[in-house]
Order: sequence, then structure tokens, then C-alpha cells
Amino acid sequence: MKSRVPLLFGSSAFGIKGTLGTRIHDINECRRIVEYLNSKGYHEYDGARKYGDGSSEEYLGKLRDLGALEGAKIDTKVFVAIPGVPGDHAPGKLRASLQESLKALNMDKVRVFYLHLPDRGTPFEDTLFEINELYKEGKFEYFGLSNYYSWEVAEIVTIAKAKGWIAPTVYQGVYNALERNIESELIPCLRKFGLSFVAYSPLARGLFGGVDPNAPAKGSRWDFSSSVMAPGLHMRYKGYTEIFPQLTETLKRHNLSGAEVALRWLQHHSALGQEDGIILGASSLEQLQANVEDSEKDPLPSAIVDLLQEMWVVNKGRSPPYFIVPGVGGGKK
Repeated sequence: MKSRVPLLFGSSAFGIKGTLGTRIHDINECRRIVEYLNSKGYHEYDGARKYGDGSSEEYLGKLRDLGALEGAKIDTKVFVAIPGVPGDHAPGKLRASLQESLKALNMDKVRVFYLHLPDRGTPFEDTLFEINELYKEGKFEYFGLSNYYSWEVAEIVTIAKAKGWIAPTVYQGVYNALERNIESELIPCLRKFGLSFVAYSPLARGLFGGVDPNAPAKGSRWDFSSSVMAPGLHMRYKGYTEIFPQLTETLKRHNLSGAEVALRWLQHHSALGQEDGIILGASSLEQLQANVEDSEKDPLPSAIVDLLQEMWVVNKGRSPPYFIVPGVGGGKK
């Protein structure tokens, strides 16, 4: 049985060792992951020019050459500097980023082309004009936003519709059982303007999966000695790290893992519907298999749902924002 909310694989895990966010470097291991997803009927892949310093898309291109991604739907995002630099979304840079992505992927067109982070130094109208030109040239099927304020979504949709240009139809953002700030403002905005929502960080950067930020595994994204993402992650989640050991112990008494609970909550008890999506990452095939299997399970017991709701109410005052602040949020996924 496939999941209620569609699953996408986060291809940021693929790429050359030592590059941004990558965890799986052997192309044969990447192929095994893709073949597993094919066998389960999942064919959607989230990507970005930034991931793996460009090598993640190159890996997807190699997998396409090997025939492993036949019929796959691949999304990408425009390159942005971290922190954002005014001009990243200027027409010339937008076009160059998408062309580089298509070349790396060995594709003529991607499914969704996202603006990865806001570039508030370039007028939205200039950016949207070029987005529309690229769309008319057949470079992508759908236009998406990521990490924008809700009022910026409304502004962008309004400009695009007034000009007769392609408007965004999907938004990608942080959402999990203890990061739920999208529910009060962003989700109503998206529904009003007809945008679906794709959730990343379903396990809160691994915190639901048992990561201990105070003793991170060597080479992990939380490891200060090896990860450029570590400072941002520790800053973003400094108010939450002490919650998870207590939650994990409570769930053990119900024979449940934190990862399973987080994924089942998103599937059955969140604000997401069948038109939305959830991005799963993984550091191995075995981890991905477990995450997929958990995503396909039934709703949680009411006692667990109530526990998560109580934890959210108690802690939402210190919950991080639903967007990533460039240079603070720890990068994507």
C-alpha cells in the first residue's frame, strides 16, 4: 500500500564526498536506492543546484544514463548563495542556474523549478518575468517557491496573475510534528491561492530519528568538525534538543520509534492532503526502507497524537520559523 501523502526522495543525500549535505557517495548504492523506490512505486525526486555543490544533480544524471530513472519526475531549485546575495534571482542568473541543472541532469525539462530562497534584492517582477520566459521555452512544467513568507507568496501570485505569467503552484517548507508554524498562516495562504505543500525535514533534521546533537556522529550534519551545516542546525534547534530524549523514552513504552511516529503523524494527523508531498532523506538503503515502511502504516493511537499535540502547545513559543533564514537555518534538508 502506497502512502496517503505522496513521497519524494531527497536527492541531496547523493553526491561527492565532502560536498554540501551528501551522505551517499557510491553510485551503485544510489542505484540500489532508486531501484527500491521504483519497486515501491515512488518516482519523484527533489533536487537543487546547491545540493552537493552541484554533484547531487550530476549523480541523478548518471543514474538517468544508467536507465535507473526511467519515468522519474525530477524537481530542482535555482542556485542561491548561503547567505543569500542580492542578485541571485536576476534574470541572467536564473537562466544560468536552470541551464546548469538541466545539463547536469541530462534533461531538457524538469517537473518543478523552485526559487530556493528569497532574493529580496531583486524585484519580484524581474524574477517572475524570466521565470515565465523559461516556462514558455519548455524548461519546466510547474513553478514553485521555498522559504518565503506567506505574504510574499500572496504578492508573487498576485503579480504573476496580473501579468498573465505562470504563477507558483507548489511551496516547499519545513514541517514536522514539532515544527508546525505553517498551520496558522502559511497553509491557509497556500490553500487560498491553490498551492500544494511539500514538507521537508519530517524528522526535524534527524532529531526524531535519535540524533543526539550533544554527541553527534562523526561526519554527520550535526558534527561541527566536518559539517558547514552544523552551526545553523544547533542554533535553530537549541530550544528543542532536550525534548527528544524524553519523548523517545515515552514512545519506547508504546513500542514505537520517534521516526515512525513522526512519519505516521505527517501522513495521517497533519495539515497535509493527497495533493501535497513529503520528502524523505536517507543515509542508507536500510534507513530509507524503514522510513518508507513507516510512512505506509496506519494512523497513530490517539494517546500518541494527544501527546504530540500537548508537546506542540507547550513548546510552540520557541518553535523555529517555517522558513530557513539564510546563514542561520542550517541549509536545506
